[in-house]
Amino acid sequence: MTTDRLSPPPYDPAAAAAAAARFAATAPADVAYAVVESPVGTLVAARTPRGLARLAYEDFDGGVDAVLEELAAHLSPRILEAPARLDPVRRELQEYFEGRRTAFDVPIDWTVVAGFTRRVLRATAAIPFGEVSTYAKVAAGAGSPRGSRATGNALGSNPIPIIVPCHRVLRTGGALGGYTGGVHRKEALLRIEGVLL
Repeated sequence: MTTDRLSPPPYDPAAAAAAAARFAATAPADVAYAVVESPVGTLVAARTPRGLARLAYEDFDGGVDAVLEELAAHLSPRILEAPARLDPVRRELQEYFEGRRTAFDVPIDWTVVAGFTRRVLRATAAIPFGEVSTYAKVAAGAGSPRGSRATGNALGSNPIPIIVPCHRVLRTGGALGGYTGGVHRKEALLRIEGVLL
């Protein structure tokens, strides 16, 4: 009896690389994205199997390529343009902008944020349509009553504006404060919600 049939073939680096490339080409993507047109500008939406992970203002966040590079660095380099997988997000945004939706139901993938920022964004997500809060109140809701400035920084890095409604957070006294996509967008969103006339 010979053992030739039981011995593994010698390692072939070229064959291993080819097999890895075949796997990469056929395995499902970790992140699906789509470009979404809206009344406040072009948006780049990206989701993972867990939910929506990014909603970026295309002109404010450096363009589609910059958003994709950010997703590759923070989530996975396995990204695929797949508009059909973002249809629920697109539909809910359209209903919101048409005044037919006051709450979003799409699941959110919170893995791109952690710690205090995640607590701030979760507290912000609880602010109802048509209402506003202040940086101080959101800070308190996130467990840091004296963290207004840190709350502003966390909201400034919100990866999912509109759906996580950081536009509903104002300065104490009612001044608008800043906004990820520019103050003009914050004003537009608050007008849609009837907060500003």
